[in-house]
Amino acid sequence: MKKVSLFLVITLILAVFMVGCGSQPAKVEEPQKQTLLDVIKKRGTIKVGTEGTYPPFTFKNEKGELEGFDVEIINEVAKRLGVKAEFVPTEWKAMFAGLDSERFDVIANQVGINEKRLEKYDFSVPYTVSGAQVIVNKDTTDINSIEDIKGRKVGVTQGSNWEELAKKSGANVQFYKGANEIFADLGAKRIEAALNDRLFVSEYLLKNPNQNLKVTGKTFNVEQSGLAFRKGSPELIEAVNNALKEIQADGTYLKISNKWFGEDVSK
Repeated sequence: MKKVSLFLVITLILAVFMVGCGSQPAKVEEPQKQTLLDVIKKRGTIKVGTEGTYPPFTFKNEKGELEGFDVEIINEVAKRLGVKAEFVPTEWKAMFAGLDSERFDVIANQVGINEKRLEKYDFSVPYTVSGAQVIVNKDTTDINSIEDIKGRKVGVTQGSNWEELAKKSGANVQFYKGANEIFADLGAKRIEAALNDRLFVSEYLLKNPNQNLKVTGKTFNVEQSGLAFRKGSPELIEAVNNALKEIQADGTYLKISNKWFGEDVSK
């Protein structure tokens, strides 16, 4: 009897144990969170913040259509991602705020890569190399370098690299929405100098020889520019970098670069 009772007790314990194990709910795997790259591919577009007032990089033609070097580069990148570029024209001073608020996914606007920006944003591999240039009225003879702008009225777009350079040089900084307004005031001698990108200035003066402007001094603060992203999207940045490398490798980049500048501006 004792052997039977012991057997029954063990059997009951095992039964209770098995029932307890069977009653535990099965683990449900949480669905994998969509990356920004997933969202973009599902949407079919990558939203691009750009000025549309910064030729030859991004501007509107006579038909009101966006075109320019950066526009063509990001269009090629989008094509290789299997989507289309959807442009969101934005003033430069509001550009990063627009990226922060997710109005767009990327900035394509010759954004200089520097330590301050890298603290808050991620960048693609560089796709242009340029530097700063001083521009003056053709009649000006006493401004020949960045050192000579101290105390002078210097026009810049607000929030740009040029603003920071002008302030460090002790200039009396005058803010403008875009380069066209700056050069108009410089030609009319309402300001004494301007700072801008050497590639932009070269192309602008080539197309506008009657603006009464000239470059002065050597190019300085050589920098690289890239596509800017919010932090936290490594998959998107990797895909964009791969697309940029493809564009370089298959000759597409050089074709676009020669069209706008007559040279390879990635070097």
